[in-house]
Amino acid sequence: MASSKAHHATGWAAGVIAASIVARSGAAGPFDVGVFLSFMAAVAGGTAPDWMEVAWWSRKRRLWITHRTVTHWGIGWIALLLFSYRWLGHDWLAAAAFGFACGGLIHLLADWPNPLGVPWVAARHSLNWWKSGHCDLLVVGASWVAAWFIADQVWLHGVHRLALLAYWRPL
Repeated sequence: MASSKAHHATGWAAGVIAASIVARSGAAGPFDVGVFLSFMAAVAGGTAPDWMEVAWWSRKRRLWITHRTVTHWGIGWIALLLFSYRWLGHDWLAAAAFGFACGGLIHLLADWPNPLGVPWVAARHSLNWWKSGHCDLLVVGASWVAAWFIADQVWLHGVHRLALLAYWRPL
């Protein structure tokens, strides 16, 4: 499991990714409300698999669902992402659902290298690369690099990506 700060930072990167995709799909709506909704929902979704487990209605705020079970289930987040993407442009809530799913998926990707793993389909699977809280900078950096590439492609039509390729020359 990545730290809480890492989940927040990757949630912001997911917000950039979701907002870029919503803008590119033409589902931004008047005054780009869809872009704003997808961004804010993705930021919330970046920590959602963890806070959805907490019994917010009780005084003690204990977990009402075992950690990394239903709220970390990969198929559920992928299904929400695909269904909401299909509904972009048809309903303004689809942009928010799409952003929330982007944030949830980036949360799962940040938890995946941990030995505890993530239940993608049925059983938990782990990449087993490092223990909880270690290498947060790597996870956050990778999410922001992905956000930069997607935002560059959508809003700047890949100008910076092509400029980077010009500097790479095989020896």
